[in-house]
Amino acid sequence: MPNPSASQISRPTAELYDPPELTQDRWEEAGRRLLAKMIGEFAYEEIIRPVPVPVPVPAAEGGSGSYQLPLESPEPGGSAGTSERRGGSRLTFRARRGSYGSWHVDTAGLALAEGEGPALPFSDPLRFLVLARRTLGLDGATLGHLIRELTVTLSADARIDHTALSAAQLADLGYAELEGHQTGHPWLVLNKGRIGFSASDTDQWAPEARRATTLPWIAVHTDLATYRGVARLDTAQRLYDRELPTDVQQTFEDLLRARGRDPQEYLYLPVHPWQWDEVVLPLFAPTVATDAIVPLCSDGDQRLPQQSIRTFLNVSRPDRHTVKLPLSVLNTLVWRGLPTERTMAAPAVTAWMHALRDADPFLRDECGVILLGEVASVAVEHPEYDGLAEVPYQYRELLGAIWREPITRYLAPGERARTLASLLHTDPDGRAFVTELVERSGLAPVAWLRRFFAALMPPLLQFLYRYGTVFSPHGENTIVVFDDKEVPVRLAVKDFVDDVNVSAVPLPEHASMPADVRDVLLTEPPGFLTQFIHSGLFVGVFRYLAPLYEEQLGVTEADFWSLLRTEILRHQARAPELKERYEMFDLLTPRIERLCLNRNRLHLDGYRDRPQRPHAAVHGTVPNPLHQP
Repeated sequence: MPNPSASQISRPTAELYDPPELTQDRWEEAGRRLLAKMIGEFAYEEIIRPVPVPVPVPAAEGGSGSYQLPLESPEPGGSAGTSERRGGSRLTFRARRGSYGSWHVDTAGLALAEGEGPALPFSDPLRFLVLARRTLGLDGATLGHLIRELTVTLSADARIDHTALSAAQLADLGYAELEGHQTGHPWLVLNKGRIGFSASDTDQWAPEARRATTLPWIAVHTDLATYRGVARLDTAQRLYDRELPTDVQQTFEDLLRARGRDPQEYLYLPVHPWQWDEVVLPLFAPTVATDAIVPLCSDGDQRLPQQSIRTFLNVSRPDRHTVKLPLSVLNTLVWRGLPTERTMAAPAVTAWMHALRDADPFLRDECGVILLGEVASVAVEHPEYDGLAEVPYQYRELLGAIWREPITRYLAPGERARTLASLLHTDPDGRAFVTELVERSGLAPVAWLRRFFAALMPPLLQFLYRYGTVFSPHGENTIVVFDDKEVPVRLAVKDFVDDVNVSAVPLPEHASMPADVRDVLLTEPPGFLTQFIHSGLFVGVFRYLAPLYEEQLGVTEADFWSLLRTEILRHQARAPELKERYEMFDLLTPRIERLCLNRNRLHLDGYRDRPQRPHAAVHGTVPNPLHQP
């Protein structure tokens, strides 16, 4: 029988995911920005130490200067390229020094000289990482993972650029939709690494994909699952009556009865589809086999992933709770799971924080501060892992759910809410989002900034001074509420169980703290408690907002910090009887410890497994711009 020709052979075909955002121009532009950020943040944390280039600096450039960074040559016998063996390389750039000893690197002035060659324009952060590996003090394992995380972060940046909107367009978006346009943590260089996600996973589940999706639910037997809720949701059924239509609840019950199971013996919770496929089915296989975990169906509501990647806002029914789900993906510093103990404690922490606010007329009436409570939770223990304190922490954070109050529930007519992080966003034309909002308000930039500080700071300071309690008010946890003229009017805060810390020195105000809250909240010495405001808010957000405000709105960095200091002193003057607390929790010290986020990945923890979640590294001190007016 004759063989068929090649044209006659029928071959199966498959479509490959072809991301449209990956073009050379877009990749180079995203790389240039990320390289400038890398140089600035690594220099701030003193991972690298650039040296000034002795050239005249025109006064009109506002104190910017030229710097160079010699890159240490690889050790003899290594596999470096020829240009590296000829005598090393050096990176040159222009930068302006700012508050807290920060560096603001000009993206346009980056140049690289390899060996004896001339300095040429340079925009490749991956190449820099390879050339600078000795200067950065990286071991081979860390370098390999860094290249992966950096490449994926760059890909995400290119995607955001591909669909970027103007600042004016962003200002018209709702809270949930605006989240999908953010660029990630301003301080962490590797802020969208998401180790564990494939390219198609990212296309489906990353916030910048902006894909609303339905979430499947599962039923877990109460031998494994535990429910906790605040007083008004003290039973799981009360939560389900609030969240699930009657027909959906009936469907869940019918699916369980079809397997011969009693619905009264189960708790329901949504699960991230990626987590189900990658973690639950493989690691909970014995419990799935015995119907201790039963897959159900979706409740039909569309939800959008937020910047934290494991949190979903309900866009079909915005009045329903936000859900926070474990996702065993390594992103920024940690695996994004939900620790079983803290998941169970979340409603109790919420109840205590709400009680403090509700009993305080200043917080409740004058500030109108919104505390987005984590009001219900289902924690699911793994039969083996949860009893093993010595295993990597990611294996004790595998399954559960937390229901959080939605911001829309607390907004007055005309009010709008946006995360603090959004103010730092800059559109393709270089216009900052904060500039758009200030100009829409009709206020002078200084007047708007005063209103901004007056909305944010008093509730944070009241919790610190009066109750020895701090949030971690970074850009995603802190939400600014604006009136109908885009003037900041009040503060909303979220993420209590993970990011609320209390003074290790007991205070009378802590007497009302329940034992289960005391057991789960982290404690810090008073001198370090202020770091959560300094590092989370002042260093982590205002360090970037101040130069942006100066550049686009004409308020100098010195005036920015002076206005903030004035707001702190204004708050202290309201309650002179707390003078000892102002000294105990001193925000105006001459210097503060330098917390380092990038050092943790490069030098401290790297990518190794450990039984406890890592924390920011401390390296030296930096001057505090709030010390003097």
